[in-house]
Amino acid sequence: MCAPADADRTEVLFSGRLFRVLQRRTPQGTREVVDHPGAVAVLVTDEDGRVLLVRQHREGAGRALWEIPAGTLEPGEKPYACAQRELQEEAGLSGKLRFLGVIYPTPGYSTERLFLFGLTEPQARPKAQGEVEEARFFTAEEIAELARRGSGDGKTLAALALLFLARPTKRPAR
Repeated sequence: MCAPADADRTEVLFSGRLFRVLQRRTPQGTREVVDHPGAVAVLVTDEDGRVLLVRQHREGAGRALWEIPAGTLEPGEKPYACAQRELQEEAGLSGKLRFLGVIYPTPGYSTERLFLFGLTEPQARPKAQGEVEEARFFTAEEIAELARRGSGDGKTLAALALLFLARPTKRPAR
């Protein structure tokens, strides 16, 4: 979790299992900040370029959403190890992970950093029971439609953007 620059100006309003809520006094006024340990997400693509999404109930959304496998870092856990653990638990896969980047999902009120990975050379492994309702592959167009209908997941869209931005573009023939 994040350590504020001036601990005397920070008060812990709530401390839970997953995060703390801090109140910080700044020259601009008082701010509430969610102090989060960080998380990972893994973009799995198949040979046709489709993306594996898992369906999970998300309390904040009040319903199940389709999203890439993801999870919160345990105390002292490195992002790569967490990504491997979450991939196995949620999708029953393992393999070599490629680092895609880091994003701040909600920097206006949270310290959370989300480490994004891509999976290459997937291998099947036994999956944990109960965490994921369903898993299947979607095209980019289908994922965009989920977002248009209000069922889009921010980390999934960010990971797709990083993947597509990193792909080399073909230059037109001269």
